[in-house]
Amino acid sequence: MNRIIEFTVRLIEAVRRAYDRKWSFLWLFAVAFLGSVSVLAQLDLLPEIQTKVVLKTSPIVAENTDILKQTAIESPVKIEITKINLSANVVNPTTTDIEALDKELLKGAVRYPTSAKLGETGNVVLFGHSSYLPVVKNQVYKTFNGIQKLVAGDIVTMYSSGTAYTYRVRSVVEEKADDNTAILLTVSGKVLTLVTCNSFGTKQDRFVVTADFVWSRASDIAKEYCDEKIHRCNAGARNGGTGELGSCRVQVATLRR
Repeated sequence: MNRIIEFTVRLIEAVRRAYDRKWSFLWLFAVAFLGSVSVLAQLDLLPEIQTKVVLKTSPIVAENTDILKQTAIESPVKIEITKINLSANVVNPTTTDIEALDKELLKGAVRYPTSAKLGETGNVVLFGHSSYLPVVKNQVYKTFNGIQKLVAGDIVTMYSSGTAYTYRVRSVVEEKADDNTAILLTVSGKVLTLVTCNSFGTKQDRFVVTADFVWSRASDIAKEYCDEKIHRCNAGARNGGTGELGSCRVQVATLRR
């Protein structure tokens, strides 16, 4: 019991002495603290202070809203000219090989591979067969029949998978086989050129229609195009092409969004 009392008395005395010298202890603590900070700073061991940065705009959103307003660049899938009852699919080959392009003409209108696409500044150049022989029954040989009847101001509508692009005819000319005039691919503005063509390998008499872009709008052809795509997917699956069916449906789903 005496030992407990003696320990308690010593503890109280120690606390009282420490309190009497509190300013000395505080001064020593401050010196030791500042000295430690100085040493850590020299060794580059101090933690970095993170400050909160308030952003006025999201870093993932472009400040220039004009970027969001730019017209998408799309491949044409269909052309319609109501005045002459013209409606044809458009194919978009990736090669300029003459034999390959001539084969594509048997599918409808052909966009020349290096010409512009819809929504893009430049010349969208389409070629198509024309024939007035009564013995010719295959309509692909009559894809561009009647374009020579168009006049300035007539409307031509081009379709992508989801947008209709309206063009107004500027001129219609007949070019002879010996005419050295070439179709320009680089032009100012957005232009559409329709050309009758029997073969990409020979230059023959042809009609050339030039039209200027007017406006674009959303189109119901997206649904028609998707339905046709699904039909082809299913047909391929029935013929044993099940390996491509999944990817084909993914493409259709992307078009429908």
